[in-house]
Amino acid sequence: MSRSPRRASAATTPHWLTPAQLDTWQAFTLMLARLPTALEAQLRRDAQLSYIEYYALANLSDAPNHTMRISELAVLTNAEISRLSYLVTRLEKRGFVRRQPDPTNGRYTNAVLTDAGYEHLVAAAPGHVAAVRELVIDALEDSELNALQGIAQRIIARIDNPCRDVESGQSATTNRSTR
Repeated sequence: MSRSPRRASAATTPHWLTPAQLDTWQAFTLMLARLPTALEAQLRRDAQLSYIEYYALANLSDAPNHTMRISELAVLTNAEISRLSYLVTRLEKRGFVRRQPDPTNGRYTNAVLTDAGYEHLVAAAPGHVAAVRELVIDALEDSELNALQGIAQRIIARIDNPCRDVESGQSATTNRSTR
């Protein structure tokens, strides 16, 4: 969308971004697109894992008994259950995960990180951390990292609860529109 608004009635006129806000938004969206791609390239090259495969294994490694319901893992990896189920099938074929019925509720299926999956994750982690450090952590001062954490948490809170501005308590509908 261009920087100049299209004709709209007074009742539906959007609250357009200023040129500075638009520049910030465009830089932010470019980073959102390119950072996962760069991290995935490193993971594929060094560990033969996709970005989402790595994060699925990492989440399982942090879970009690390296076990988690597939539906919960889908939420943590921001994937649809069908996509995650396909991913778990790929990881099963490599011996990194296995499925088992949830013993507390048979309607659910758990994903369990195998010893081979854990070993592969442990071997992949140093390269991934080095890439994260190179691309993000070392590019910022400590105060910028703290600000980035606060900004990320605030945006995540708005995504998770779009009807409320977490800091001000105001309705999110009064906030600026994006392009």
